Amino acid sequence: MNSDAFVQLALNTLSCSQKELAIRLGVSPTQISKWKNGEHLSSEMEEKLRAISNIGDKDPWFVIWAGSLEKANKWERLIHYVAESARDGAETGYNTVPLDDEDGTLCWGTFHVLREIGITLPNDFPKELDIDYEKIDSENFWTLIENNPYSAVIYEIYMSLNDVYGFYVAYIAELIDDDDLNLSFTSADDIELNLMSLAVCKIAIDSEFAPRIGEFRRRIKKDYEERLTFVKDRAFRAGVPLRAELLDLVYSSHDELGHEADAESLGINSSRVHPDIYMNELLVGMRMIHQVLPAIMKKLEIYEEFQLDESKLRIR
Repeated sequence: MNSDAFVQLALNTLSCSQKELAIRLGVSPTQISKWKNGEHLSSEMEEKLRAISNIGDKDPWFVIWAGSLEKANKWERLIHYVAESARDGAETGYNTVPLDDEDGTLCWGTFHVLREIGITLPNDFPKELDIDYEKIDSENFWTLIENNPYSAVIYEIYMSLNDVYGFYVAYIAELIDDDDLNLSFTSADDIELNLMSLAVCKIAIDSEFAPRIGEFRRRIKKDYEERLTFVKDRAFRAGVPLRAELLDLVYSSHDELGHEADAESLGINSSRVHPDIYMNELLVGMRMIHQVLPAIMKKLEIYEEFQLDESKLRIR
């Protein structure tokens, strides 16, 4: 919930007390306290608080994490420029939709994952990056990006996201949308939403710079293993074939995922069906035989005398 963030921004902007803010909004001081504790904020009241804070359509937590509206504007400009450059450099054959930021969540999402892995954002926006990006040549710009630890890691995350998202679109998105699998309102809904977190897991980050990266990787990978295994199980039960090992999204490097997505986009893998679906069918059949065969043998009264000759099972 963003209620607390909206109230905090309004208080900071007006430099007033909760009681004074309550009078300004025409509500009781108790209501302000409820919002600070996370109570739902109506759309009408959200618009009033956005107007007071003058944050436009920015996420309030992003502005708070940035330190001020002025700093948030500078981070937003940098993030969008880096995202556009990373998206244009994608080699998967698919457009990395999250980097388009059509839903306005890219800045918040970027800061959120940085904080999740323990990166402490600077108090001030880096001076060397406070420039007109359109007036600097690309070589000097990328030198600045690569030499600043914050912009460098953001760029690496976005490049990793290109590959992760490409693989998702190539092999998983159609399964999520398949009505036969009935995946709506299940854990599968979070697969696309958290792809940036998975992209973070696939880049090298100094643990001194990001002290929680180890725990973060374990948690995110475990979550994705469970979600993708759930999708695979639904696909098997519905008889929907898989064209790739879905868990590669977790285990493979982002470069490997990008190559797979590129091959799919070019039609190289279009007719491929991953053998894992057939392996599952084989295992289910074997389990059925293990359950049924003893009952048949007992019915025929040959259960006790039967001896398996394993040497005849080997391929010579």
